[in-house]
Amino acid sequence: MSNPVYGKSNKTSRKVTSNSTSPLLWALNIGLLLFLLWSSFQVALFNGQLLQFERPIYWAVAIATLLFIIWAAVYFKQIKLETQQDWLKIAVTLLPLTYVLSLLSAASHYLAVNMILIQCIYAMIFVMTMYLLKNNKINHIIQSSLIGIAYVIVGFGLLNWLGASNLAGKLVGWFSSGVVNGIYNQTIWNDANGPRLASVFQYPNTYAAFLMAFLFIAIFSMIRSKKVYTQLLHGFMLVPILLSLLLTLSRTGLVMMPIVFVIILLLLKPAKQILWFMYLAISGIGTIAILNPVNTAGLELQQKFNAGLAAKGWIYLIAASIVVAIIIWAIQRWFAPKLETKLQPWGQRKGASLWIPLGSALLAIIAAVLLLATSVRNILPDSISTRLENINFQQHSVLERLTFYKDAAKVIADYPLIGAGGGAWTALYEKYQNNPYVSAQAHNFFMQYLVEVGIIGFIIFMSFILYIFYKYVRSYWRRDENERESHFVFFILSMTILVLSLLDFNMSYVFIGMLVFIGFGGMAAAIDPRPVQRFKVSSSAARGIYISIAGVSIIVLLIVSVRFLQANHYAYAAKEVAEISQSFEEIKAPLDKDLAIRSAHSDSLLTLSSLYQQGFQQTQDDQFYNAGVDLLRKGLKAEPYNKGMVKQLIQLYELKGDNEQAYTLQKEYANNYIWDMEWYEKLISRSFDLGYQALGQGDTAKKESYFTSGLEAFQHVVDGVEHLKTLPEGQLQGQPFELTPTMILNAGKIKYMLNDSAGAATILKGGIADDLNDATNREIARWYLAALTKDGQQDQAIYDKLIAVAPNEADEIKQIAELNF
Repeated sequence: MSNPVYGKSNKTSRKVTSNSTSPLLWALNIGLLLFLLWSSFQVALFNGQLLQFERPIYWAVAIATLLFIIWAAVYFKQIKLETQQDWLKIAVTLLPLTYVLSLLSAASHYLAVNMILIQCIYAMIFVMTMYLLKNNKINHIIQSSLIGIAYVIVGFGLLNWLGASNLAGKLVGWFSSGVVNGIYNQTIWNDANGPRLASVFQYPNTYAAFLMAFLFIAIFSMIRSKKVYTQLLHGFMLVPILLSLLLTLSRTGLVMMPIVFVIILLLLKPAKQILWFMYLAISGIGTIAILNPVNTAGLELQQKFNAGLAAKGWIYLIAASIVVAIIIWAIQRWFAPKLETKLQPWGQRKGASLWIPLGSALLAIIAAVLLLATSVRNILPDSISTRLENINFQQHSVLERLTFYKDAAKVIADYPLIGAGGGAWTALYEKYQNNPYVSAQAHNFFMQYLVEVGIIGFIIFMSFILYIFYKYVRSYWRRDENERESHFVFFILSMTILVLSLLDFNMSYVFIGMLVFIGFGGMAAAIDPRPVQRFKVSSSAARGIYISIAGVSIIVLLIVSVRFLQANHYAYAAKEVAEISQSFEEIKAPLDKDLAIRSAHSDSLLTLSSLYQQGFQQTQDDQFYNAGVDLLRKGLKAEPYNKGMVKQLIQLYELKGDNEQAYTLQKEYANNYIWDMEWYEKLISRSFDLGYQALGQGDTAKKESYFTSGLEAFQHVVDGVEHLKTLPEGQLQGQPFELTPTMILNAGKIKYMLNDSAGAATILKGGIADDLNDATNREIARWYLAALTKDGQQDQAIYDKLIAVAPNEADEIKQIAELNF
């Protein structure tokens, strides 16, 4: 394949690209497309910390590396460092390198390493597509294939919505890890809002981002296409895509859609802008016309399958899609050419492309007011109408996202320069959270990226993507309209997903990240190759430099991916053995093999430490105890915020009777889990037990230390409960966090044993409950009354109620009141 040759005619830069291909080039192209198709149905292709998420990631690394080797063979002679475009393949390597740098302060070594591998996938995809998409034929094939994959995903989602989940599972079950018991897992996502369509993503908001990108791509492709059957195909798919978008119930998608639409319109001529607006409006009307019956059918089919109802839903959908496709095709066939001719003079005027986007923004505001503040929204199904009604800045999801961002800023303040490593938010959020929510994602890609790689890595990433967008838009305006369209799909793809990622964690899905970097590669391929004056490198030197870097990276990535796949196999093997055998050695053998490759792999480490714990419980052999303690301590060096490891280590100490070590660990890690009510309850209980023991031994210093620690933990909970009262009205607090009877009882006893009977009474009074048949409630009342007695006071009502339930409590109260500490 020859290099592109650029020439200038007046203000237009014309690009002439060779379409020559070779067998290796076709192999690379087909391999990349199959890789994308496989990736799209790997629901576990997600940067998470569960065992199920690993295998697809490591396979993806291996496949991407093999494809990159083919790329290097095909394009070896064309590797140069002469233009700004050429240097982008060097610049992209800085992205995984910033994640390597963040390993120095990684909150989770395991998640950080996985993120490095994912960034390497992105870098390789960017370089490959930047070269591949310079070829007109391959550019057309890749664009068509991406759109085809998107249409398959849309159809797959609707199959599940309209009750054919078993059929959908059979279609992809032979190659997808997402199929469980014959059904693709969570294509229909259920939450407090009811069923929501998620298709292959298991998360409706990410599916909404995907759908929005391909909605606009479908409109663009329909207008651009000259063939009747492709125009009809793209027109036909507009209703299914819009319908699916509404069925996600994604408020983020609905709010961000006008913004993305206006950004795209700004790069189009007025005639095209009008056509975009018309086609979106027509497909919107067609979608609204069938929304109620298809939505109702889907909701009923989730409960019980009915062939007649499913057929009715499909008939509505297909009929509306056909009608919309024919109307749009007719407009494109007869009206569009006349419109473009008539508006051509206007389109030549400076600023002509601004008026329609501004008008669209105004119409979007009017539509929003109608849908949010009037009865117009009643034309929509109740589930969608309710979601629209709840769109406001005081709504829970908005307030919660703002809280995530504030908490992310706290993490950034502690890890400012190089970040806390890949997956840092997942590992750290419990330490920094403002209230006890549960969210392993920050719901903002850019904030999460900043948390992971710090200011240095974030500046590098933003410089990289902003440079590509800037250069692409600049090159876009320099070309004539036909040449502009060749890579515009990639601009729509990356821009749409990134804009929606301002409010969600779409980029945590590796497949979505791959699409975005394909978009970057497509835009980079369209950049004018301006020579770099300052850094001139000969072709042979450039090839030597790049192949050296790429060669070392390829070898490392292949070794790592293969070894990690082996380790993952051993981890799964251990789980399978554990299901059919109770043999310590049989289960331990594959775990040892996994940990020999990944010494801090949390799943296998926790399983093995659990085996040691069981062995110690059954035999009281210190070898099991020591092995378990050593293993967990080693694991916590790499995974210092892994709560599961800390809990298991505490349990081992308890089994050994080493309560002081258990207390020390409970106290040491309390600041990492500031809203874990159970953690603080146990810390207060341990503080009391050890303080009481020290009191009995006459060790005043230890007694004071333990009791002070218990009261500090109690005060932490008191302050936390008061803080939660200050949350905005629309924001939910998340997990329960309150003063439990056990906390109140032990804190009251501590105060009493510190000779502060008044303070003890104050604390214990807060735990008085109506049900005094409960043993803990009776004990709280007993100590409360004893504290009052000690202080020369009484509460006759509580006393009478307690004595009525348990007459012997009178003596108990008297004995406690006479105790002298």
